[in-house]
Amino acid sequence: MLRATGLVKSFRAPSGAPVRVLAGAELTVKGGELVVVAGPSGSGKSTLLNVLGLLEDAEGGEMWYADERVSALGRNAKSRARARYVGFVFQSFLLLPSLTALENVQLAARYAGRPAAAARRRALELLEELGVADRKEHFPPQLSGGEQQRVAYCRAVLNDPPLLLADEPTGNLDDANGAVILDGLRRRAHAGAAVVVVSHRAEAAAGATAVYQLRNGVLEA
Repeated sequence: MLRATGLVKSFRAPSGAPVRVLAGAELTVKGGELVVVAGPSGSGKSTLLNVLGLLEDAEGGEMWYADERVSALGRNAKSRARARYVGFVFQSFLLLPSLTALENVQLAARYAGRPAAAARRRALELLEELGVADRKEHFPPQLSGGEQQRVAYCRAVLNDPPLLLADEPTGNLDDANGAVILDGLRRRAHAGAAVVVVSHRAEAAAGATAVYQLRNGVLEA
């Protein structure tokens, strides 16, 4: 489902010197697999995930979603590919404060052009599944961190994306809420999605198909 070869990405340090974050990173994830990428803070894990999800462009390398070479696409085409293939779960939730929990989940359907009525039904099912259906009319500031992440997870999987990317999805959660999110990610893999989780928490690796360390810009098993 996901294949990345030779990914290269650099940033400019305050001094102006280039800092290589990815130095030929390679990763292949098939549908039904859950891959965990670990590594210390500042090692480039979030940058890797942003590149894999087409949120940032790599300076070198190639990437495919299924049989589509997405690294060669233009900006608009990348946006369409991201909407078609990818669901994101972020550490900081990234819910819109002016929308209710239900509306935040339904927002994913708008980007993908999914019929509103069907999206609402599915959104309500997911909120029930994650135990936050009773909070559907609440706004993000009225929700706890764990509740916000459950809502964000529902948004990420609303369209049943074949590729699910999670960036430190339990980083701001207590153990109980973290376990709910990790269990949800595992279930998505069992259902056939390709799931990539960036995390420094050991429990994230439980049940993973593979665990990699990001060191010096490359992935090591």
